[in-house]
Amino acid sequence: MRYKSDRHRLPPLNMNGILLVDKPATWTSHDVVNFIRNRFNVPKVGHCGTLDPAATGLLVIVTGTFTKLSQKFSGDNKAYEAVMLLGKETDSMDLDGTVTSEKDYSNITEAQIREAVMSFVGDQLQIPPMVSATKKDGQRLYELARRGIEVEREPKPITIFEINIKKIEIPYVEFSVKCSKGTYVRSLCSDIGAKLGCGAVLSGLRRTESGVFNIADAVQIEPMKNWDQTELAETVRNFLHNRLPSMLQI
Repeated sequence: MRYKSDRHRLPPLNMNGILLVDKPATWTSHDVVNFIRNRFNVPKVGHCGTLDPAATGLLVIVTGTFTKLSQKFSGDNKAYEAVMLLGKETDSMDLDGTVTSEKDYSNITEAQIREAVMSFVGDQLQIPPMVSATKKDGQRLYELARRGIEVEREPKPITIFEINIKKIEIPYVEFSVKCSKGTYVRSLCSDIGAKLGCGAVLSGLRRTESGVFNIADAVQIEPMKNWDQTELAETVRNFLHNRLPSMLQI
């Protein structure tokens, strides 16, 4: 059903700006947009860069005239905190998918893990997962995957600017990564697992940065459930006038 702001119990809130949200697990990026649109009767809302439902972290929300900047902000570099699980492969390259193989990782050393992980720093071509929003002949890959169809995907140029390994407790590896737009951390984990010969999947992901925006400035969904329109408008206004100028060095 098409959203009709004039039928809402609240008057339309026509605000222009940016809201940084800490997306909770299980919510889709579209769920966050719908929550803001329907809870506060904001007619024009969008987001800049999809996060998988299982992932948490920074989601850049734009409202009003700022929705015109959605494509620009979506193209910014990103930073994530990730957890990789060795010895397992799934059709989605994360724990939400169907297990396709399990392999022995007992002979893998910490030194081998560090060498394999760091070898992916730099420019490269990455094949997007079948379970992804990437399009093939006008169709989203995840739509094809739902029908059991797997198609050949063209490798996309990406850049891994930096990887920092935080902790290794085999079979788990925690790391942070800074990367270009369009990078799939799920694919990165799968590629690392392939290089190690034991397979690997992404078991946890949190986005911490998107361009100039940082998770430190993000608001939580739970408190927002108790906000009124004035609190939302003030939060957006304060960010726009007090935080954004310093980020953009205006």
